Amino acid sequence: MEKRPVAAFDIDGTVFRSSLTLELVERLIEKGIFPEESRALYERERARWLDREGDYQAYVDKVVEVFQKQIKGVPFAAVADAAGEIIEEKKNRVYRYTRDLIKDLKGKGYYLLAISHSPKFIADGFGYEAGFDKVYGFFFTSGPSGNFTGDVEDGDLIQNKSAILQRAMRKEGLTFEGSIGVGDTESDIPLLESVETAIAFNPNGALYAHAKRRGWKIVVERKDVVYEI
Repeated sequence: MEKRPVAAFDIDGTVFRSSLTLELVERLIEKGIFPEESRALYERERARWLDREGDYQAYVDKVVEVFQKQIKGVPFAAVADAAGEIIEEKKNRVYRYTRDLIKDLKGKGYYLLAISHSPKFIADGFGYEAGFDKVYGFFFTSGPSGNFTGDVEDGDLIQNKSAILQRAMRKEGLTFEGSIGVGDTESDIPLLESVETAIAFNPNGALYAHAKRRGWKIVVERKDVVYEI
């Protein structure tokens, strides 16, 4: 049986025009599942980003810290309901370029893989709506009571997107011939180094510099215009 080529994508900021974790934390605070004062832990980095004095990744990293701190003891069902609301409301808040690329590659028989640093239970739902065959994300465990334990299963593995890609290639019987990778930050570099065609999409400064050195394709989408640098 002929092996299918793989196309691997980051989700947050690459397909989704925001961060799934950021949206989830905000929703959990709105619902009173996370305490209101949680916002204070990332508000400074948010303000610095909005004022273009800080780094977006630093802002998101603080939001991730809040999620990891507050999730312990919270019922899985309550968080899953919030995630479902976000997916239903924002499943179409995607970039045109990656949306159309996913559609094109799907039509060509590619195996579409998403590797996200957001929680798997929300990345799975968003990835399904976007058309992916398989989604990897952080798996937050829950105990017999149905509440989150605060632990992450195989967290180190998920951090390494290249290792996840290699694992998926073996499990699904895929080929690197014609393979494509799409990412937007330096955390995607190992993934992009692993494929034949690397696309830095709306890259941050670190990925942009690396992509320029490597001669990778750099694509920017701004309002209704998509262009290559």
